[in-house]
Amino acid sequence: MRTAVIPSLALLLSCSLSGSVLATELAQPSAKAMAKLEALYLHLHQNPELSYQEKASSERIANELKALGFEVTSNIGGYGVVGVLKNGEGPTVMIRADMDALPITEATGKSYASKVKTLNTSNQEVGVMHGCGHDIHMTSLVGSAEQLVANIHKWQGTLMMVAQPAEEVGGGAKAMLKQGLFKDFATPDYILGLHVSASLPAGKVGVTSGYALANVDSVDITVKGLGGHGAYPHLTKDPVVLASRIVLALQTIASRELSPLEPNVITVGSIHGGSKHNIISNEVKLQLTLRSYNPEVRLQQIEALKRLTAGIAMSAGLDESLYPEVYVHEDERIPSTYNNPELAAKVRASIETELGIDNVVAAEPVMAGEDFGLYGLTSDKRPITLFWLGAVEPEAYEKSITTGKSLPSLHSSQFAPDYPKTLNTGVRAMSKAALDLFNQ
Repeated sequence: MRTAVIPSLALLLSCSLSGSVLATELAQPSAKAMAKLEALYLHLHQNPELSYQEKASSERIANELKALGFEVTSNIGGYGVVGVLKNGEGPTVMIRADMDALPITEATGKSYASKVKTLNTSNQEVGVMHGCGHDIHMTSLVGSAEQLVANIHKWQGTLMMVAQPAEEVGGGAKAMLKQGLFKDFATPDYILGLHVSASLPAGKVGVTSGYALANVDSVDITVKGLGGHGAYPHLTKDPVVLASRIVLALQTIASRELSPLEPNVITVGSIHGGSKHNIISNEVKLQLTLRSYNPEVRLQQIEALKRLTAGIAMSAGLDESLYPEVYVHEDERIPSTYNNPELAAKVRASIETELGIDNVVAAEPVMAGEDFGLYGLTSDKRPITLFWLGAVEPEAYEKSITTGKSLPSLHSSQFAPDYPKTLNTGVRAMSKAALDLFNQ
């Protein structure tokens, strides 16, 4: 996940930040469970693990679910965990949380800050931090499991708890599905997830109907040329100039080739070429991120990208053998997350009943990516909904509104959730949504 939800400012300002706590059936037992859950959160926060390295986190979640009576299977799609609890005839509800942390050195100054360092895939030492809230997600998963077990006499069906690895690199959901998540365990009737928001105050929840998160593609472009001396550019085919033309021309894909009603983004995040002031190099490398909601728009972006880069090379007089190479990392592709509108409406109604209508807002779609969307793209198109869980300390949120000063975003070294209030809200919201789906 690479950004936070952006709710309607008018909606947020119309809602009280303090929000009264409703005396629901889940309120008191959830409050009683908080001491244990906060301890679990602090443990997970202080022991983060990078993508595909989530061994200890996986073991801890598996043990928590086993203690609650779930039939648990580990090492699915890497370090993925599946816990199944069958409770008679009824629908199957799946709740998913992700486990991996980020290569960030924490700079929150909190007494419980992560001090973990490890080696990344390039054998470089990096700090490790739960800068995207996956520690909140895991703890909320356990807390929701606990509440649903405690209320087992109030529902019937199959509860499926999934702790997923490698969300940050877009590989975990794909790997778990490939290993038979929906074939060997249970086929969900409903799939729920939550994600912390760095732009919503703790105690509030945001729900999006329809497209909630974007298609994400990583694209490498190798721009070729004919190098030479910087003093004799007329004897070369300068790839730096070609790359510069490409960077500017790429923006016409969104502005002139795609419908203005279709949201999409093409960003060049990296450009590298050359080695010295007076040398014209033979190639320049570009790295891009492509974002969209509609799958057809994604295909249009890629086709236009290939055609446009080839056309610029042709206009410079390069032979076809020296046309740019466009490589789309299909293995890292993240599809858009489409919240089933009917399910999203049910989830919103449930959470409003539990937390109060003033504590639930309509959240706008964002161009961030989340591989949660893959669970809804299986052959039988399972209905999914992921909602946003406010994580910002309310006073800090109110101050940011007053001063206009930006809050630390997701993936920031300074992102520090108001974890007690966030966890309580997440457990109550998810537990109530699942209970109502079992009993509809």
